[in-house]
Amino acid sequence: MQTPLSRRKVIALCAAAGGAALVPFGASRRAEAAPLLEWTGVSLGAVATLRLAHPDRSAGEAILRRAVAEARRLEAIFSLYRDDTALAELNRSGVLAAPPAELVYLLRLCDDMWRLTGGAFDPTVQPLWRCYADHFAGPDADPTGPPPQKLAEAVRLVGWTKVGVSRDRIVLGERGMGLTLNGIAQGYITDRVVDLLRQEGVHSSLVDMGEIRTLGHRPDGRAWRAEIATKTPPRRALDLIDKAVATTSADGFQFDTGGRCNHLFDPATGHCAGPAVSRTVIAPTAAVADALATAFALMDGERARRVLAEVPDTRLYVDA
Repeated sequence: MQTPLSRRKVIALCAAAGGAALVPFGASRRAEAAPLLEWTGVSLGAVATLRLAHPDRSAGEAILRRAVAEARRLEAIFSLYRDDTALAELNRSGVLAAPPAELVYLLRLCDDMWRLTGGAFDPTVQPLWRCYADHFAGPDADPTGPPPQKLAEAVRLVGWTKVGVSRDRIVLGERGMGLTLNGIAQGYITDRVVDLLRQEGVHSSLVDMGEIRTLGHRPDGRAWRAEIATKTPPRRALDLIDKAVATTSADGFQFDTGGRCNHLFDPATGHCAGPAVSRTVIAPTAAVADALATAFALMDGERARRVLAEVPDTRLYVDA
């Protein structure tokens, strides 16, 4: 089972009423004063929060329970932090028959992101994680990382084209391969929770299930506000209306004290992103923002600009 990552994003959210309200825009004063219902927990190894204000406390609590249940259901498919998930079973056996429809959908989205980013986003980097984790678990580990031979063996197991995906079967093409969805699944779960809230008639919300997405305006009619906690002041403020935001930072998880070896692996070389790298993406959906932030951490500026030109209504912010 994989060690949980610390939270990758460095985003501070600023909302009215203490962070608050998933109340429809234009609601009455009585609705605006409704009790704030909040759930805080962990989703795919990251801190997650869902806040909901509703004029009917009982109805609001029911919506909150359904949203949390949906997040838990999806976590039971995608998580690497549990041994009983569909993804864990796929990685153990190399094949998964009758896979959950959500897993098939997300892997097809991974294929889109892999093609869009020229392979920079690649869910098959899990062998690299194992290689670095095993290396640094040993006594007196070389702080520069695994020896070249071990790293080359891990890189050989990386490659999205070796994965077969259909509605009936998912196959990993080589023994020892493994998938990680930590660069996209949190965003996808956030999107699914937003979809559920919309279906429940909620028109104004801020959802953070590991990545952040807003629905409509704040209850007071203004945009939701996010600040990117940059390494040097001042922070960059962002206004979000029907948008998602995700930050990938090399300091989200570091194997060594200097951060030279971190959780952002180049699929082609097995090397890690620079220790100061941080990328924030605003996009229409949290899954796309999540995946692109991961990929951009491994790209130079020109390559990132070419990708952005292919994705409407998406912005990139660079910190180091």
